[in-house]
Amino acid sequence: LSGLIESGGGSVQAGGSLTLSCPTVSPSFGTTCMAWFRQVPGKDREGVAAIYPSGITTSYADFVNGRFTISRDNAKKTMSLQMNNLKPEDTAMYYCAAGSRGVFCERWDEYNYWGQGTQVTVSS
Repeated sequence: LSGLIESGGGSVQAGGSLTLSCPTVSPSFGTTCMAWFRQVPGKDREGVAAIYPSGITTSYADFVNGRFTISRDNAKKTMSLQMNNLKPEDTAMYYCAAGSRGVFCERWDEYNYWGQGTQVTVSS
């Protein structure tokens, strides 16, 4: 799956919201796992949220704690991440990711296609 391009990052104050989007032109979009990851300089990339091809089953990292919602529109070949109640510790580069298949989407090692990232900065 190719052509992952993130958008929607920016700078917000703590408690604010942002929506990240990841459209693609790949014809296999509707059959693969999709996820959002994030990375802070000097630290490993970490999984944030994942979604199965159907869009019904999702999985979140513990630190999300109900603040984020991942979704996908297979007809529009777009995945999104709605982030509410943002905290300064959410500051990171956020990456869209795709797997090669549509199973085990909650496993962070399933992903091998990556976008270039979009920066999210949350100030206190």
